[in-house]
Amino acid sequence: MLQTFLPLFLMTFLICLFIVLMQFLWRYIDEMVGKGLTVAVLGELFFYAALTFVPMALPLATLLASLMTFGNLGEHFELTAMKASGISLLRTMKPLIITMVIVAIAAFFFQNNVLPIAQTKMWTLLYSIRHTSPEIEIPEGAFFDQISGYNLYVEKKNRETGALYSMMIYDVSKGFENARIILADSGRMSMSEDKTHLFLRLWNGEQFENLRESNGGASKASVPYRRETFDTKEIMVPFDANFNRMDESGMRNQFVGKDMNRLRHSIDSINHRVDSIGNSYADMILNSTRLDIDIPVTRAAKEKATQAEKERSMQAPSEAARNINLDSVFAGNGKTTLQSTILQQALAKAKRNYQDYEFKSLSMEDDRKNIRRHQIELMKKFTLSFACIIFFFIGAPLGAIIRKGGLGTPLVISVLLFIVYYIIDNSGYKLARDGRWEVWQGMWLSSAVLLPLGVFFTYKAVNDSAVFNADAYKIFFRRISGKLKRELSLKEMPMNEVVPSEALQMLENFGNSLNDVMHDFDNANIFKRIWMRITGIGGIDSIQAEMNRIIAYLSDTRDIKVIHYINKYPFVLNFGKKSRLAAEEATHKLTSIFRQQNNS
Repeated sequence: MLQTFLPLFLMTFLICLFIVLMQFLWRYIDEMVGKGLTVAVLGELFFYAALTFVPMALPLATLLASLMTFGNLGEHFELTAMKASGISLLRTMKPLIITMVIVAIAAFFFQNNVLPIAQTKMWTLLYSIRHTSPEIEIPEGAFFDQISGYNLYVEKKNRETGALYSMMIYDVSKGFENARIILADSGRMSMSEDKTHLFLRLWNGEQFENLRESNGGASKASVPYRRETFDTKEIMVPFDANFNRMDESGMRNQFVGKDMNRLRHSIDSINHRVDSIGNSYADMILNSTRLDIDIPVTRAAKEKATQAEKERSMQAPSEAARNINLDSVFAGNGKTTLQSTILQQALAKAKRNYQDYEFKSLSMEDDRKNIRRHQIELMKKFTLSFACIIFFFIGAPLGAIIRKGGLGTPLVISVLLFIVYYIIDNSGYKLARDGRWEVWQGMWLSSAVLLPLGVFFTYKAVNDSAVFNADAYKIFFRRISGKLKRELSLKEMPMNEVVPSEALQMLENFGNSLNDVMHDFDNANIFKRIWMRITGIGGIDSIQAEMNRIIAYLSDTRDIKVIHYINKYPFVLNFGKKSRLAAEEATHKLTSIFRQQNNS
């Protein structure tokens, strides 16, 4: 089994890794083209990207390899031979189960130890490439704006000599108000040896320039203006074309660059900070029992205040203003200036407090989002390993059931199942990231959905049950809906003779029992009827068993009419009107037939 599975697993893993790498390439190709990057830099980027995408390729490779392995065994009847010799499917899967457990453990250590380093280096390289200046390729008849602070127009250029004709240069490096415009009949451009500056040599042109900087604080009408005509002019433009690698320390401190211990430490630290800030905000709100507005003390307010308030107002007017009796101020029916002042200041203070705490809540939400991202990265250390085991228990039994080897059918099934897994996993990730679900709920959602599928396929494969037999499902649903009809016929050699008196007794007892059960159902209230339909209680199960015994006994008859009315019985007897009428009609006709036979 290992000799068959391991080469397929390695092959499918490399194929899946290549596919996800191509997806990465098409996504970021615009940021790599035209930067003059060396093969070593691109190779390093793709190497770390390949390590980063191992968690995506490994489950798909497991599913595809297990499907192909057991599909090939089933197609060549090797599984059938193993079962015939007494080897069960689980025993056949045992070495591969042990192998997948080892792969899951290795995937966990890879996620914890290797992946943070690979992700740090990949994203650092990608950001470094993103900030690298593109190579200079001046188009003809269009403005070129890839040089920071400059717009360059060339009407025509000689690709053999590198000469540029009818040039226009807009220099806005010092701002639009200090713009400089240069026109030249021809020119030539080259790069400095250290690739940090562009050197422009221009011939036969003019330069127009505002001198606002030298004007100081003068008005716009007196801004100096300069026009220059030149035969030859040389310009040095800052342009760094080198690849400058960014420092990895910043990315290493992000959640993608941490292992389990650092993630837990960061989560505890951020939680402690959030709790401390939240407690301080809560204390501020609890201790702030009033708005502390400054109210001007009027003569009317002083007259309504107590003698103690008057004394305090003489010593500390501001304190009296803050301790003024608002009930006495708003006791009158009319609206006074003091009332308007109090309301305006209170409203302004409330708005300031609202904006202040809204800003504080937004800053705390950033910390909570950072906590969720760390928790998500922590959960990923375990979900990959569990996903590999689940996909094996989906792929291996499914391959034994469909019994199709090769790459065609297993590839189609694997891609469909992986798309379902990816959609569910990505949805759970977004729900956890946005805080709509708990982090563990979102990250384990895909595993919770696919685990019952793996258990179901394993159970069906071990018991040799039909899973993809369309006729079995048709019969099942037709039985439930009551559309499936019996197709009994006369037996050539019946095993038992049908006694009319015994058959009549069985039919009469069945008819009485059926009437009693249906009578109880008809007299029940709506809630009890619903409960009886859902659970099947109320005697319907015993009636079904009794009907099956009658059919089994009467199927040995030699009368074609009896066979005809036996086929009228429903497959599933329930409380529905259709199955009830069919059973009553068939029982009535058979009772009449056997009563006549018994009397004769």
